Amino acid sequence: MGKDYYRVLGVARGASDEEIKKSYRKLALKYHPDKNHATGAEEKFKEIGEAYDVLSDPKKKQIYDSYGEDGLKGGMGQPSSNPGGMPNFGDGQNFSYSYHGDPKATFSQFFGTSNPFESFFNGSPGGMGGNMGMGGNMGMGGHEEMDIDDILGGFGGGNMRGQFRPNGSGQKPRKQARIQDPTIEKEVFVNLEEIATGCEKKMKISRKIYKDDGSVAIEDKVLKINIKPGWKSGTKVTFSQEGDKIPGKIPADIAFIIRDKPHPIFSRDGANIKYNYKVPLREALCGTIVQVPTLDGKKVGIDCRGEVLEPTTTKRLQGFGLPFPKDLTKKGDIIVGFDILFPDQLNQSSKDIMYDVLS
Repeated sequence: MGKDYYRVLGVARGASDEEIKKSYRKLALKYHPDKNHATGAEEKFKEIGEAYDVLSDPKKKQIYDSYGEDGLKGGMGQPSSNPGGMPNFGDGQNFSYSYHGDPKATFSQFFGTSNPFESFFNGSPGGMGGNMGMGGNMGMGGHEEMDIDDILGGFGGGNMRGQFRPNGSGQKPRKQARIQDPTIEKEVFVNLEEIATGCEKKMKISRKIYKDDGSVAIEDKVLKINIKPGWKSGTKVTFSQEGDKIPGKIPADIAFIIRDKPHPIFSRDGANIKYNYKVPLREALCGTIVQVPTLDGKKVGIDCRGEVLEPTTTKRLQGFGLPFPKDLTKKGDIIVGFDILFPDQLNQSSKDIMYDVLS
């Protein structure tokens, strides 16, 4: 079965010249081997060139529409008086087509340049160079409107739309890329009670505004940090381009790093809270009810009567720790450890009693 040139260009049979040109323009730019290095792109580029070479020529197109690729390349032009014969195009000669095999020549004839990408990206005079001007003559003797997104979109299957634009005629000097100052970092200390509920911290900053005339102004601003419940130490909140404004530079970002403020009685272990209860030796040996403080200011009792509390003993109050940042319905625990308080000294009578009891 012969090639379906209409399918190669992605147009319907009976497509207008304008539709054929538009499709070729888009596909040729997409599969041009200078920009598309994917496997099969070069062969696809050649197929597109051959399809356009046939369908853009009225004579070739007429034969192809009537007899297909085999008829086009097999020698058209038998005398029309022969029954079932092929048409003769007035010069008495048979017509036989063979593609020249150079799709870049087809490309160059259409676009007026062999490489529109080079003239575009290298910024040659006029912005696009040669005959690639917007709405200029695009080869084939016609007046074509060139959509710049056809050039920028689809290099190697990628999408570069919106990243570059030509300067048009009367190219302006290129601006030097602006450099952004390094990020300014500052630690913000938050206590555990604030981490438990979430809070808002207001940070006042003063930045310098350097003007083109050399003067400097000071701008005061308040940045609000919304600290979410359960945030971990090290969480970073960044405010974009809030640093000093200097001509030719991009202002620095300001980043606030959340840190746990040391707590007088608790320490943090992820979502869990650790608490050390100081228990006298007598209560450690005889048992007691331990009153454990919580982050909301209340106390919860743990019944330790009937057991001996050792330095390695731990108790756990479930659900009294910090919220999990990803699931605020769940909380960690308070883990209670014990510091045993020994007496500084014992009299002889007490020693005798302890000796007898512990023997």
